[in-house]
Amino acid sequence: MGSRVSCVSETLLIIDGHSMAFRAFYALPAENFTTSTGQCTNAVYGFTTMLIRLLETERPTHVAAAFDVSRHSFRTDEYPEYKGTRDATPEEFIGQVELIRQVLDAMGIVSLTKDGYEADDILATLAHRGARAGQRVLVVSGDRDSFQTVTDSVTVLYPGTGPGDLRRMTPEAVEAKYGVVPSRYPEVAALVGEASDNLPGVPGVGPKTAAQWIAAFDGLDNLLSRADEVRGKRGEALRAHIDDVRRNRRLNRLVTDLDVGVGIDDLRRRPTDVAAVDALFDALEFSSLRSRVRGAAQIGLEEDEAGASAGPAVSSDEVDLVVADSDTDLAAWASDGFEALWIDGVGRAGRARIDLLALGAAGRALVVDPSLLTPEQESALAGLLAETAVTVHDSKGCAHALAAHGWGAPTIGFDVQLGAYLARPDQRSYEIADLVRRYLGEDLDAPRTDGDSDALFDLDAPETGPTPTQLRAGRIATLLMPVRAAVESELAASEELELLLAVEQPVARTLARMEGIGIAVDSAVLDALSDELGADVEAARDAAYAALGHEVNLSSPKQLQHVLFEELGLPTTKRTKTGYTTNAEALEGLWIATSARGGAGHEFLGHLLAHRDRIKLKQMVETLRGAVMDDGRIRTTFSQVAAATGRLASSDPNLQNIPARSPDGMRIREAFVAGPGFEALMSVDYSQIEMRIMAHLSRDAGLIEAFDTGEDLHRTMAAMVFDTPLDAVTGEQRSRIKATSYGLAYGLSAFGLSRQLSIPVPEASALRDRYFERFGGVRDYLESLVEGARRDGYTQTMLGRRRYLPDLRSDNRQRREMAERAALNAPIQGSAADIIKIAMVDVVEALDAAGLSSRVLVQIHDELLVEVAPGEREEVERIVRAKMASPIPLDVPLDVAVGVGRSWKDAAH
Repeated sequence: MGSRVSCVSETLLIIDGHSMAFRAFYALPAENFTTSTGQCTNAVYGFTTMLIRLLETERPTHVAAAFDVSRHSFRTDEYPEYKGTRDATPEEFIGQVELIRQVLDAMGIVSLTKDGYEADDILATLAHRGARAGQRVLVVSGDRDSFQTVTDSVTVLYPGTGPGDLRRMTPEAVEAKYGVVPSRYPEVAALVGEASDNLPGVPGVGPKTAAQWIAAFDGLDNLLSRADEVRGKRGEALRAHIDDVRRNRRLNRLVTDLDVGVGIDDLRRRPTDVAAVDALFDALEFSSLRSRVRGAAQIGLEEDEAGASAGPAVSSDEVDLVVADSDTDLAAWASDGFEALWIDGVGRAGRARIDLLALGAAGRALVVDPSLLTPEQESALAGLLAETAVTVHDSKGCAHALAAHGWGAPTIGFDVQLGAYLARPDQRSYEIADLVRRYLGEDLDAPRTDGDSDALFDLDAPETGPTPTQLRAGRIATLLMPVRAAVESELAASEELELLLAVEQPVARTLARMEGIGIAVDSAVLDALSDELGADVEAARDAAYAALGHEVNLSSPKQLQHVLFEELGLPTTKRTKTGYTTNAEALEGLWIATSARGGAGHEFLGHLLAHRDRIKLKQMVETLRGAVMDDGRIRTTFSQVAAATGRLASSDPNLQNIPARSPDGMRIREAFVAGPGFEALMSVDYSQIEMRIMAHLSRDAGLIEAFDTGEDLHRTMAAMVFDTPLDAVTGEQRSRIKATSYGLAYGLSAFGLSRQLSIPVPEASALRDRYFERFGGVRDYLESLVEGARRDGYTQTMLGRRRYLPDLRSDNRQRREMAERAALNAPIQGSAADIIKIAMVDVVEALDAAGLSSRVLVQIHDELLVEVAPGEREEVERIVRAKMASPIPLDVPLDVAVGVGRSWKDAAH
């Protein structure tokens, strides 16, 4: 492929990919950049950040990144020890280069490799070609060998002390630093050697002496041919190592005429694929970088390309936008029909509001400010919403916002947020702007470039024109239907459309109702608990000071590192960029490890852990106190799109974080009570639901028989582990084994079991073998799960909910093993989530059908909490037992446990 002579305004940016990736890797702590699947992303994040900065500051028209294929090259063929002293690649770095190359591809940037050669050779070749084509060339590299490429047209950007510090190595800078012109820098390096490449030089000869020799003899070749003229011990050393010097010079000479498969024109930046960036950043769980990537997408592109990078327009036709005023006939506008509803406001119970409401149809939109409506318009709009099945985003939030304005919830035809979640359950965000980018390739919030206002709209609005917020609302209303079409197509292909319509959308409707009700709180209990925990925090702090002999900031990792590992001399924990970790898991392990030797260190650790525990609980209580609304109730927000397994998540406040069985958790649960007009709370949950689902799915005869006969599996396992009669198993032994039983059912290894039970690995292995001797069907089922998921790329629940697991084919062992664990538990946990969701909807509908005033308040995993009205307890219990016992057919019975009491604590069972 040829190249053309370009004007000097063109800039070619060439990046040493591995060099910049490793620099990013060591600049950012891996533990702070890890996805929920275990993939470290610090190198990807740092690389992308540095790339954006380069695009912003240098504004290149052409960009390429070069990567090493492996450590093998023509240089290792000649000298096998070349780079032989370099450390093995860190485990956390593995897999990140491929992700970086995916980012580059999505950003329209070419990445290159060449078998048998290094990235430096590609850089040198491209730099040579770019200079010949008249371009300004910038080479980003941390390898000093790149200095030989420096000319008046080629500058090397060499890393300095900080992450954003790049020194411009021009011909003048190289000569000032090393005493030679750039073309002779590798001659100096040949004499001095390069430790990072395992190239020994002449002993006792540094850069200054080497430069003096090169100048005095007019080059390395002359120096070596006249080596006998160099006097003293350094001359003797030179003559003794002439072969090493010649070898070094052969190896550090960069190749400038490689066939890299592309020409300079091929390196011109292509438009950024915004949808591809969003999809990749969803998987990487990046959020803040998106806007910077989109901003950098325009830099260095020609006008026609820049325009193309924004993605396709809303539609090829003009869209009529009507911004309603007091004279607008809303019914007349809607007479031609509408299909979509968008609400700009807040969709949280107790805080909901509508700022703008937009109705959308093909080619037109109506935007309404509810505060400006006349009574006649209010009535007309309420009627329109009641009569039409609409496509929305976040139907639960819409219901709250409409209720806050006094309108009823509309009939939901399709919720694109829930649909997109089912179609792609591992995405990071399901906000409308992200869905528009993902499915339509359009940046909803990008400024339009085709006029003073949005040219897609033929405006019929007040003379002042619509505001940007009104324009945005109208655009969204017109986009909801094409987004729905794309999502619906994906759901049809995965056979999950019925799951959306029959399960998730009814669940959203039910959750909106539950959130609106909230749960009553006895604030006096929380106040007293807060005071008590505050005293506990101070006591644990003072005890820690006493054990140590002086005060220390117990919340400062830096001070704790000094105290634990220097002052007390305790065994060090995992090393991080900022020192040895002092996170809770590490300190708990350290406390256990020091228990045998005791002493001040162990005592201090105990008080430190108690201090952290009390602070965490106090913060939880303070959060709950702050969440109590004027009517004395707390209203949590449930999310259906937060967990890939299908489980609900609770936030603001998170009621799922309240410990279920601990004394502290019970104290907190004591604050949740039946409100005025109700006599009690009823807690209803499932016993061993996941193990029962396991029995059904695995068809294991032993497990099915155990549940059919009412056997307590956890007690049986405890008797096996602790070698004790069944009737002598204690509650503590049973609780300890409960988690182990689930662990074995989900593929827990013998090593993991030994750690969990604190028993030798051989003993744990024998226990595991006995478990699967009895439940062989479980073992076979688990093996088939992973095999099937690796073949199909996903797992499924009983209702067909999919979990996609592309990492099952990953070359990264850590990612692959995490995907295998997800493949083992996703069908079980997902099926349990489906069952409790269906049961919850069925219970709510049955209570309504029976004309009862009792109501479901919250769902916490497999537990429902019901507020019982006076005189309704027996009927409510009958209904909840019946509906929860049979939401979907199973080969084993579902065991429903019920407890009743004044508070959540009293209702425990």
